Amino acid sequence: MRRYVLTLDLKDDVSLIAEYEQWHREVWPEVEQSILASGIRRMEIYRFSNRLVMILDADEQFSFERKAMVDEANPHVQEWERLMWKYQQPVPGAKQGEKWTIMNKIFEISGNGV
Repeated sequence: MRRYVLTLDLKDDVSLIAEYEQWHREVWPEVEQSILASGIRRMEIYRFSNRLVMILDADEQFSFERKAMVDEANPHVQEWERLMWKYQQPVPGAKQGEKWTIMNKIFEISGNGV
């Protein structure tokens, strides 16, 4: 299993953030199916203020390039993405056209059951 951590900002507007969270309590089934079919086994999104962090656990066959190609051909996913862009904005330093930006892991610690 591979883990990816990504970040994105929401527009800094309390009512838009509330709407965005409401949409994520009722994600369209076609969007959920597309996520799982791509090889993503678990997805979590966390929010602090207007900053989002997404954690993806994916199988070894998953690739962002393949997911993007499949999503491009899925009208439900495209509609969802257009709708979500009303609430989202790239983080400072993101590449042109980049929404979710992959974060670099800089630290890890594992215990032995202590």
